[in-house]
This record gives sequence, C-alpha cells and structure tokens, in this order.
Amino acid sequence: MLRKRLVMFLVAGLVPAGRGAAGPPHPHTFSIVAADPEAGEVGVAVASRFFAVGTVVPHARAGVGAVATQSFANTTYGPRGLELMAGGRSPSEAVAELTGADEGRGRRQVGMVSADGHASTFTGPGCMNWAGGRSGPGYAVQGNILVGEAVVEAMERVFLETEGKALAERLFAALAAGEAAGGDSRGKQSAALLVVREKGGYGGFSDRAVDIRVDDHAEPFLELERLLGIAMVNEGWNRGWTAFTEKRFAEALRWQEETAARAESHQAVLPEVLYDLAVIRLANDDRDGALAALERAVALNPKLAATARGDEDLTGLGDALEDPDQP
Repeated sequence: MLRKRLVMFLVAGLVPAGRGAAGPPHPHTFSIVAADPEAGEVGVAVASRFFAVGTVVPHARAGVGAVATQSFANTTYGPRGLELMAGGRSPSEAVAELTGADEGRGRRQVGMVSADGHASTFTGPGCMNWAGGRSGPGYAVQGNILVGEAVVEAMERVFLETEGKALAERLFAALAAGEAAGGDSRGKQSAALLVVREKGGYGGFSDRAVDIRVDDHAEPFLELERLLGIAMVNEGWNRGWTAFTEKRFAEALRWQEETAARAESHQAVLPEVLYDLAVIRLANDDRDGALAALERAVALNPKLAATARGDEDLTGLGDALEDPDQP
C-alpha cells in the first residue's frame, strides 16, 4: 500500500503545476501602439509577467500600422490586422472584423493604430481585471491583470507629454510610466519595443528601425532602457550607412556625425561608429577629418587597423595609420 501511494505521489509530481485547470500561460500584459505620421513611423511597446512577450504581442508594418494582440492572444490578429489596414480598413473597422469572427473574443484584448494616426482599442468582457484601454489621435494603450486603471492613464499622459521626441523614446517612456503606476499585478519578467519605418533597417533592406526584446529579466525595464540607448545609436547609424550606399553623401555625413556624438555614451559600439564616420567623411572629401576618426577608432579597437588597410572605402587612408608595431 505504501509503495502504491509513493508511486501515485511521484506520478502526480510529473504534472506541471496548474496545467490542468489554468492551461499554459497567456500574455496578460500592458502595451501601447502609436504612430508618428510626420516621421513615417509606427510602433509597439509591451511589458508583462510572461516569458518573451515580444514574440507574441507586437506586430507592425511601415506605411500600414501597428497591432498589439494580448490576453489569451489570438496571434493571427497581428498579420491579419495589418493586412486589413493595408487594404483600406481603419483600425476600428479592422478590430471589429477580427473580433466579430472570433468565438474567443470575450477574452481578447487588442490595440491598433494606422500609419496616418487613427487608433482603436478593444477589451473583451472576459479579460481578467483590471482590464481596459484608452485611445486618441496617434495612439492606443491597453492592459489586463493590472493593478488598476491608473496604469493606462499614466501611459497615455506620458506619451502625450513627450510629443516631439523620437517615437521609440516616447513608447519606452509610456511603458515605464505604466510600470511606475503599478503595471502588471503579478510582477514583471519581459518587455519589447518595435518601431518600423520605410527602409529603416540595416542597409535599407527592411523596415525595422528599432527592434529590441528582453525575454526574461529581473529588471526588464532597466534592461530595455539600456538596449534602447544602443538601438538609438544603431538607428542613426543605419540611416547614415543607407544614405552612404545610395551615394547621398552629405545626408550620410549628417546622420553619422549625430550618431558618433550619441555613441560617446555607448563605448561598446563607438569604435565601429567612428570607423564608418571615417568612411563617410572621406566620401565627402574630408580626408583630414576621416583620418582623425579612423585613428581614434583604431585606438579604441586596434583590430580595426588591419580591416582599414584592406578596405576599398578607405583607399589610401588605412596606409596612413601609424604602425603600432613600429617604434
């Protein structure tokens, strides 16, 4: 009898805790979708007590809009919502069409914004409290299992107060305000931020201007803020390099000079930013300035010297570097 009871205990221990009644975890969370029509950007920021929330909630397409799908998330809302908006539906029309055809809509939550700034938010009556959202021109905020309505109120207020800043920075500020107001009532684990713009990615080949995620961290907001600092350097760097590859050298120089100034606070990427600044300065016939940038890049990362000597974009400049092996 004792052996049978022991076997039953061990078998019971193999069943994941809470799986029978609660099922797998669902992305109950808080998020903001927003557009900056003047900059041609749309984006999403999201946080949750949920592993890798960035793999589920945020969806965006340059020139179309952004979607946040959460609370027992129907992840088809993302791509389908973008297709509907691309086909001419407003966010409110797209939300109505998606939820109207979804038998599980009572537990769904979704926010949508179009590239021209129209927005809509939906919270099903079966979402877990506190749950709700707010929207206005250019944004929608929403959340569920929050400590209270103050979370979305704070997100809305801070987003509006930061008008004039880059969209990625406004999205993070709104998300951080939601956390400061109490955030997810269960705690924190992951966060993500996505901003898209036509030709916003590396080399202009994609629209992902800023795409950062914290999948599992004790302090996801601090880590997301750290990554955002580097991402904003990278975003300007991509602008500069894309302009350079398209032979818009004066524009490339403007972006790369701004990027180099911002990179002073992010030493991990500064040498390579300075290296490309040297390339772009040389393309703008500033040989002395190019050499100065290259010399500093190599001083920070000596391994770049060998690269410079074989780089066609730095023809003749790499050979002007002092040889560190010579007295």
